[in-house]
Amino acid sequence: MQTHNILIVEDEAVTRNTLVSLFEAEGYNVFAAENGEEMHDILKSSEINLVVMDINLPGKNGLMLARELRENKNMGLIFLTGRDNDVDRILGLEIGADDYLVKPFNPRELTIRARNLMNRTKVAPTESVEAVTEYRFNGWVLDCDSRSLISPTEESIRLPKSEYRALKLLLDNPGKILTREQLIKEMTGRELKPNDRTVDVTIRRLRKHFEGTPDTPEIISTIHGEGYRFCGEVEA
Repeated sequence: MQTHNILIVEDEAVTRNTLVSLFEAEGYNVFAAENGEEMHDILKSSEINLVVMDINLPGKNGLMLARELRENKNMGLIFLTGRDNDVDRILGLEIGADDYLVKPFNPRELTIRARNLMNRTKVAPTESVEAVTEYRFNGWVLDCDSRSLISPTEESIRLPKSEYRALKLLLDNPGKILTREQLIKEMTGRELKPNDRTVDVTIRRLRKHFEGTPDTPEIISTIHGEGYRFCGEVEA
């Protein structure tokens, strides 16, 4: 069984060493970087499955680095930061982070979230034969191989993992009401917490891609008090 590789990007030495020890004790291969430059050096030479990154970093901060990761890499990303406010949390998720935890953190919770996230990114060999490779709806195409959304004018938009997983689940269940609990479980592998806006932020970003008027959506409808429903036309 292949061991996952985790990269810690944290400038505070004590926290960085604690995280390295924590994940090594779980059996992972762990790399560590103090800043974005060191992060990119490691990414060039190693196949990383998950990045656990602070936002407050010297030079380019974590939000800037996350944008670079999402442009070029296909890996899990968890923000682990002391910035506990809705603006940073929502911005981090909009950029494409798969999860967002605030310091001080529960070590067990972090390792469980990391494990669930990496397990969700694995593809079993038997899935590749039967898996759907693309979905067509309302003139759009979701390409599962490249995780891209292709517009009617053939413009390609590469989706963050959270958006891709949410849209794929909706497309797999057209016309059905999907709860926020179902969606966040598919997106991140974790349970929905009180006042968690992750699902709503993700749906809002999806709507901006293909809804003519996001404030009055026709493809992904809000079912108040329950969740969301895909109302578009999915081609068989």
